[in-house]
Amino acid sequence: MNIESNTIYDNITSGDGLFLFAGPCVVENKEMPLEIARVVSSICKKHNIPYVFKASYKKANRSRIDSFTGIGNFEALNAIDEVRYTLGVPTMTDVHSVEEVEMASDFVDVLQIPAFLCRQTDLLLAAGESGKIVNIKKGQFVSPEAMKFAVQKVMSTGNENVLITERGMTFGPSDLVVDFRGFPVMKNYAPLVYDATHSLQQPNTSSGVTGGLPHLIETMAKASVAAGADGLFIETHPNPSEALSDGANMLELSKLEDLLIKLNKIKSALK
Repeated sequence: MNIESNTIYDNITSGDGLFLFAGPCVVENKEMPLEIARVVSSICKKHNIPYVFKASYKKANRSRIDSFTGIGNFEALNAIDEVRYTLGVPTMTDVHSVEEVEMASDFVDVLQIPAFLCRQTDLLLAAGESGKIVNIKKGQFVSPEAMKFAVQKVMSTGNENVLITERGMTFGPSDLVVDFRGFPVMKNYAPLVYDATHSLQQPNTSSGVTGGLPHLIETMAKASVAAGADGLFIETHPNPSEALSDGANMLELSKLEDLLIKLNKIKSALK
């Protein structure tokens, strides 16, 4: 097993407080990842929060053909890697195929399995065999109980550095709901992360542009911590209205520190 991955995983999951996955939805330009990571890393160091920078190097799941997908695979991966090299912050990105696992593994510490792909056996096995930490996003169509099978697929490779991220379940064509009853169930299988931004998406709109309810991020994040979430996943951007992907449900970067302070107080009260 990858010794470095074991160390990062232990640093993230072994503390009493929250850990954080945060960054933009997608790499929009070469400078953006480092600019955002500097701000988030500084906040997390100040409040003793283990931090992993996240960003998609490309967006494979878009509604419209004219939606932004990325600046180029290696350009984006190099921009993510600069965060790791410059700030010493672990990094995470999505992978969509076995081939992408091999490519992305050279640039990041955590491989994220997108929600729509959480049952893809070959992808889960390849991610496990990479030796990297694997974060599996729970499908909008998967029960909490069924997530044990996704975790088992990764662990069958000998890789036990696995996390589950809850991002809501499909409710009708254009909404998502989070059932907090599933939190203690999934925590039996792996440390549990709550995605406070994607769970507030409103997909499948007639315009082909995903909507969202960002004014509820704080409410849902607080509820998730009270329900037992071990970590938070938050997409953040200096100007969400100008973001090239998922701007409608992202947290404005200037609001992140205040939210984390509140969430840490809730986590501390549960000890």
